[in-house]
Amino acid sequence: MEKPSLPLTIAKTFLIVAVSLSIIVPMLVVVSTSLASGEQISEAGGYVLFPTDPTLEAYETIFASPLVFRSLGVSIFVTVVGTLLALFVTICMAYALSRPVLGGKFMLMAIILTLFFSPGLIPMFLMVKQLGLLNSIWSLILPGVFAGFNFIVMRSFFMGIPSELTEAARIDGASDFRILRTVVLPLSKAVIAVIGLFYAVGFWNAFFNAMLYINDQTLWPIQMILRSYVIQGTSLTADQLGVQQAPPPQSIKMAVVVVALAPIVLVYPFLQKYFSKGVITGAIKG
Repeated sequence: MEKPSLPLTIAKTFLIVAVSLSIIVPMLVVVSTSLASGEQISEAGGYVLFPTDPTLEAYETIFASPLVFRSLGVSIFVTVVGTLLALFVTICMAYALSRPVLGGKFMLMAIILTLFFSPGLIPMFLMVKQLGLLNSIWSLILPGVFAGFNFIVMRSFFMGIPSELTEAARIDGASDFRILRTVVLPLSKAVIAVIGLFYAVGFWNAFFNAMLYINDQTLWPIQMILRSYVIQGTSLTADQLGVQQAPPPQSIKMAVVVVALAPIVLVYPFLQKYFSKGVITGAIKG
């Protein structure tokens, strides 16, 4: 292999450092501002890079606040239950359509069409309304329990499992559900972990369904709090937070951003090792 030239190596290094700084510095500013005191935030003009006297007052306030704590609980419930349901539906459909079954090609084409033609906003709203899911936490879960792209990746991975294994299990008298549980799933941990992460990130970051289907503020996920009080610039008052004296609004906003980002960011390192085996293998074989 030809050794890269020195100018090319320097250019690549500079590009990687620049991209890394463009990601790290804004995140550092958000975390530092959430830890800074009110005086330092005022002196710095709203954003702090290095807090001189860090304090956890903003985090103590939002975790003591019924509004933020309740919305965090809603997001965790929606993410955990939604991800489990989505994995169950996707695994069952992907395994069934990875086998030669009657009508399988028609169902596969119908699913692929959903990648190109979405039902649209109004039909989805009317369907959720007719099902009686408005102002229900299930309106945040059920519309997202199936994604065509995730189904295709998982089906492709299942099709890559040697058929001799499943045929041997069938000769021994195993049913389809037992073959799926004892043969296919243990060999598919990588794709299950990655598709589970895709679903979890989708459910955790979703706010549009809540904006459409939820009028009750007690059912808001944390992303709606983030949208309403951080992106739109509305300040969280002491009454809304349920405390007598609130920390500076800027530190509260940045603390909410950190709380909304932290769970998903912490999950990534544990699932990163599955990405190449789970997604790339499934995509190539598809």
